[in-house]
Amino acid sequence: MTQTKQELIVLFEQSTYKEIDGLDFLIELVNIYRKNRHSLLVEINDLLELLQSTPSYKTILITKIDALNFQTRDFDQIISDVGIINYNDFLYEVKRRLIAKIIPHQAPAESLEFVLNQIFYSRTDSDWIMRIPDEQLIRLFEMVEGKSIYELEQNNHPISEILYGLEVLTQRVSGRAMETEVSKMNPEYRNFDNPFIGLLQEMDAIIQYIRTQNHTYLVSSDINYKQLIVLLSQCEKYIDDAFDNSHKLGISMKVNQSLLRLRQQLARIRETLPYLVLDEPNEGVEQTISLIKKLICINTNKTNVRRLINESTQSIAYEITQHTAQTGEHYITTSKKEYTKMFWSACGGGCIVAILCVIKVLLAKVDTSIFGHAVLYSLNYALGFTAIYLLGCTLATKQPAMTASALVSALERKTESKEERNYKYWSFAHFFSQVFRSQFIAFVGNVFLAFPIAWLLIKGIDLLFHFNIASAKWRTLITDLDPIDSPSIAHAAIAGVFLFLSGIIAGSVANRDKHHSLYYRIEQHPILKKVFGKEKTKRFADWYKKKWAGVISNVWFGVFMGMTGSIGIFLGLNIDIRHITFASGNLALGIYGSELRAPTDMIIWGVVGIGVIGFVNFIVSFTLSLILAFRARKMKFYELILVGKAVWALFLLSPMQFFFPPRKEV
Repeated sequence: MTQTKQELIVLFEQSTYKEIDGLDFLIELVNIYRKNRHSLLVEINDLLELLQSTPSYKTILITKIDALNFQTRDFDQIISDVGIINYNDFLYEVKRRLIAKIIPHQAPAESLEFVLNQIFYSRTDSDWIMRIPDEQLIRLFEMVEGKSIYELEQNNHPISEILYGLEVLTQRVSGRAMETEVSKMNPEYRNFDNPFIGLLQEMDAIIQYIRTQNHTYLVSSDINYKQLIVLLSQCEKYIDDAFDNSHKLGISMKVNQSLLRLRQQLARIRETLPYLVLDEPNEGVEQTISLIKKLICINTNKTNVRRLINESTQSIAYEITQHTAQTGEHYITTSKKEYTKMFWSACGGGCIVAILCVIKVLLAKVDTSIFGHAVLYSLNYALGFTAIYLLGCTLATKQPAMTASALVSALERKTESKEERNYKYWSFAHFFSQVFRSQFIAFVGNVFLAFPIAWLLIKGIDLLFHFNIASAKWRTLITDLDPIDSPSIAHAAIAGVFLFLSGIIAGSVANRDKHHSLYYRIEQHPILKKVFGKEKTKRFADWYKKKWAGVISNVWFGVFMGMTGSIGIFLGLNIDIRHITFASGNLALGIYGSELRAPTDMIIWGVVGIGVIGFVNFIVSFTLSLILAFRARKMKFYELILVGKAVWALFLLSPMQFFFPPRKEV
């Protein structure tokens, strides 16, 4: 005798001499099978054998089920509300679901949702329920004398609940689809009938037909049902088109949530409609069991936060990474001329960073609070990074967050044959070599001039004012670069995260401005046109479109970089930032500050540290951006292995192509 069978016998025997109400009995019964939830196949043969061999057990189970009055319990809200986004505020919806995980929402005691909450309270319950063979569930249903939802009765309650749930859903989707923010996403539908209006009318016709004609179900050949399915498909296409239009119209989180809610409601209508259809009367029990499993599945997954975050952020992430991909293309060199131009652009960035290094050392001497230093450092970084951006110079570590999205965009093309896939991966490998050598020369350009310019600046200050500004801090400036005896690797990783976040901010700002048509609004601003004229106003709007997102991104990157150390001091945590270009400038300041007496091994470790910091800056920001870009485009991560093989094969064939532009690519 199996352990499960023994536990079932104990449960049934207890109920004969101990009063156990129907709900508690079913809770204990499900608990017995929940222990087998990890099995590939969950069977209930032990229960079926006991019910068949012991009539008293069968009577007990029927009595307990009848006591709960399943046939008369309301479940329309499970269809219309449960598991569907309730609010446009994404953060509020996340918070609501997290709270519901800890303190579950309890429906009225007379509803089916209340019973399901008590019996199937684990999120994984629907998984193992789905693994129970249908033929076993049908046998159990017949043994307990269950009634199909299609059995002819006056005012058939289960069918009425399905109809009411569908009616509520259809009313809601039709109203929300007509809202300005949603209809704005589909300008091509302005001169056509909105499919949601047709859906509402057709659903109302079907509901009235069933209610007034005392029918309990439809057949799939019914013309109204067929028309409803067509309209439902048109509504789904409407939502898909709205999401597709986000690349040219932009999208806000509020609109994204509205569209996602519409998509979820349409999906719920599509998965509920088949329960109104019965082509073969002998399939009524099978359909009823399918409905029960569907209701359990909906109810157990209603607080799924991971799915909410994935679905809610996917389209927003796509638009953000789409912007960074387009921006990242400017950081990729394909010819010797572009390669040389990138070097000089990076040299310009190195010069500005050297100036920022000197200014930061001077700001450290200002007598102010921790917060005051944080503000001063943030201003220094923000103004410097913005100057680098507006002057057309390059900061090497800003590239990975942008170019990662451009790389993933190169993999988006759908391929069918093996030859096409191989060609796509091989083309990607060539594209990656262009990205890598662009990163390489940008690093070289930044470091190449950051060191000598910082040296010249500190020496110039010393000659003019007879004051070595780094004399008191030289040891810290150098030892902070040591990858062994200092937390420089962790601090470089923090800088990599900030580089990634700055790329996200750039894409987010560009997406927001596009969605709100800010460029067009500025261009057509009546007061600006009157004061500055149409031509200047248009030029300003064009500048805003091209540069504003980058300006905001660099300002925030500066704030992140400037605030981190001060926040670490305030919290008592050893957190700070390390950036390869600043590390090069700081090494120059440290060596000069020591009056050239710094130990050789300290300098060597500082030089090694610059390389390690640059690598960590790159790998962290690039990896985070790559993960986001893959997720935004719903691509499988196993493709990374395939493209990695292609990149490695190209490297073995032509390694110098990854560092210098070849005369002719392999």
